[in-house]
Amino acid sequence: MTERDATRPAMPAQQADRLLAGEGDRRSFMRKVFFASGAAAVATMTGGAAKALAAPSPSATPTASPSGSPAPSGAPTRGPGTGGPGAQTITEDFFGLTTNGKQIDDLFTIHSQGVNTAPVIAAAKAFLAGLTDAERTKTAFTVRSTEWRLWSNLDPQGFPRQGVSLADLDDTQNALGTALLKAALSADGLETTEKIRRINLAAGKLVGNSAVFNDELYYWTLMGTPSATEPWGFQFDGHHLVINYFVLGNQVVMSPCFWGSEPTTLQIDGETVTVCREEIDASLAFIQSLTAAQQKTAIISATKADEDMKAGAFADNAVIAYAGIRATALNAAQKQKLLDVVQVFVRRGKADVARAQMAEIRAHLSDTHAAWIGGTGSSDPFYLRIHSPVIWVEVDCQAAGPLGGAYGKTRADGPTQLHLHSVVRTPNGNDYGKELLRQHYLTSPHHQ
Repeated sequence: MTERDATRPAMPAQQADRLLAGEGDRRSFMRKVFFASGAAAVATMTGGAAKALAAPSPSATPTASPSGSPAPSGAPTRGPGTGGPGAQTITEDFFGLTTNGKQIDDLFTIHSQGVNTAPVIAAAKAFLAGLTDAERTKTAFTVRSTEWRLWSNLDPQGFPRQGVSLADLDDTQNALGTALLKAALSADGLETTEKIRRINLAAGKLVGNSAVFNDELYYWTLMGTPSATEPWGFQFDGHHLVINYFVLGNQVVMSPCFWGSEPTTLQIDGETVTVCREEIDASLAFIQSLTAAQQKTAIISATKADEDMKAGAFADNAVIAYAGIRATALNAAQKQKLLDVVQVFVRRGKADVARAQMAEIRAHLSDTHAAWIGGTGSSDPFYLRIHSPVIWVEVDCQAAGPLGGAYGKTRADGPTQLHLHSVVRTPNGNDYGKELLRQHYLTSPHHQ
């Protein structure tokens, strides 16, 4: 495997200029979005560090801190409700999550993955056709648009979105949107999205703020034109739920994805509704399978902070060193329990997508690391990070946020399994399918 440094151009300058024509205009536009409507959100998310909005030098190579936390130049401090350190902004060129600022560039190739993308292509076309011209204009972006990177787990009041929300659409249009999710996700994935939104509404009612916390303020954007041969994708974005879905031929990249809930279980109309419990149970099963000596290596801190997530929203270029225990130190049963955690998230995509991704993940199992923060008891709040060249998973039990009143908790009570944030990324530049996109433009004759 070879590495590409963050400072090295990905393609010849003239070709890059031609392929990225108009990128400056898009970047300028997104900066205006940040300043006009997102500045307050970013300030909240970064502890008031307004300097996060300043565009850093694109030639600056990020560096990892000794603790493994991202520490790029000018990184702001982290405040409550971030879902990530807020260490980058979309004014930076995308490079992707790395361990040392150097990208391993031969991990992802354009090849036959055997994924049946026809249903999701048809569903996306039907969804777009069902929109009005004005709605379609609001929803459609180019496949290279920086809109891909404008996602957040925050509520829509804390971070305004682009696109159209479920609240903007009528029942017929929303049915077409549901059909698109159904075509992209497994039954478990679809059920998880529905439960997250259902709990969000119920909790919003309990705290008297269902105008902000509800099941309708989730936004659609589509990048590129749904096609069997050209790259395209979609984003579904809202509070505690973000799905980025990239398609190129019969290949799919489903990352970054954010799955979370506050609370993770709630009585709704006499029914106990629980979501995101699978990742909690699988994480605990993994750490509890380790010997005391192995746990000593895996646990990088016994003290759980209110939030420990490192690569949430606005951390596309995070530099985070491997930490914890390496999979080579595990026996076969323990390795399977490690993979069980990853499979919880991968299985939220369609079965053929999941099979292809798990094969990729298993191929790099020897380079996979797991780091744990917190206690190991069944009710202890914890943080788990699984990190390899091709997969990044974080499971983070957090302190109460704006919906804490729905389950009798405040931030002062500390982290709890009742408030969970999880993020899944593809390291080394393939979040949003960007590495496949780069190769497509380099190798396709009609783009030369």
